[in-house]
Amino acid sequence: MEWLINTLYYVVPFVVLLGILVFVHEFGHFIVARLCGVQVETFSIGFGKTLWSRKDKRGTEWKISAVPLGGYCQFLGDADASSSTADDKASELSEEQKKVAFPYQNPFKKLAIVLAGPGANYLFAVIVFTAIFFFVGKIAFPPVVGEVFPDSAAASAGIIPNDRILTINGNKVTHFEDIRKEVDLITEGQATIELLRDGKEMTLTFPLKEIEVQEFDGKTSKRPMLGVKSVNAIEVEQEKLSLVGAVKEALLETWSVTEATLRGVGQMITGKRSGEELGGIVRIAEMSGDISKQSSWLDFVVFMCLLSINLGLINLFPIPVLDGGHVVLYLIEIVTGKEINNRLKETLFKVGFSLIIALMVFATWNDMVRLFHRWFA
Repeated sequence: MEWLINTLYYVVPFVVLLGILVFVHEFGHFIVARLCGVQVETFSIGFGKTLWSRKDKRGTEWKISAVPLGGYCQFLGDADASSSTADDKASELSEEQKKVAFPYQNPFKKLAIVLAGPGANYLFAVIVFTAIFFFVGKIAFPPVVGEVFPDSAAASAGIIPNDRILTINGNKVTHFEDIRKEVDLITEGQATIELLRDGKEMTLTFPLKEIEVQEFDGKTSKRPMLGVKSVNAIEVEQEKLSLVGAVKEALLETWSVTEATLRGVGQMITGKRSGEELGGIVRIAEMSGDISKQSSWLDFVVFMCLLSINLGLINLFPIPVLDGGHVVLYLIEIVTGKEINNRLKETLFKVGFSLIIALMVFATWNDMVRLFHRWFA
């Protein structure tokens, strides 16, 4: 019975979450392709064996496939679902068919169609954030410890997950981001922290440890840090926002997530942050299950928005196979006025595909190691 409950908590929310985000992404490609007059042959949620399908009046086959780890829109004239190259038989299409076939569109239309996927993910996050801020209220991450870094000041002081930090050196802490602000203001390297643990207040006084971090300008510096991560759960503040205010806050929140993700990726590339932090599909399933099991529907919706932003951003990375790789190629074609030949495209996309597979294997390995420590440590 326990395995069935865990399936409901972890597998079902994960499939629902990924299905929604994939649909949003692919629908962005689909709707702009339709607006540009391009024939969409297939709109699929998932890969592999078809579980359900139907064809609409305009000839698009809508289907749900067996492996729910992505999806695709395949356009008329494409050799494959990634739109990497034209079909070998595309030249045999009639003149009328070529007018609606993807390979025969000008690079500006191709660029718009490719950008529409990540754009839809961003638009989805902004709309949902706006609805939350307007109808429910502002959200914030509480100053509750979700994870304590090994060998950090917090670990040495005995701070543990689920501790709620109340004050730092006498200054009240309301949100998790306040922790860094207060720690940055400490000049003598000594912190006195009041926290709440299992309903009881405690006071800890201990020295901070300096950790090398990357600043916004790309430079590195050492600064005293506590060494804790936040929890996945959120709290709702009672502040009411107008529609304009809600849109503004939604845009700021979306930019904040984008900036933080880019900074994190940059730190991994430069070696300032461990690649062990890179997570994949298993990590997403784990987090979606934890949130559905321990938190509210609002936490799940916010998590979905965060993932939508990250999905849109990652797809814009200039790696062949991803939307960003297509963007680079179409920009080159726009600047040079010449189409890149299929053989070169095919080579680039093979390299990109190999890189993506390598990253997925590495991320999955990290996920499994993390799960091992979680279950057996």
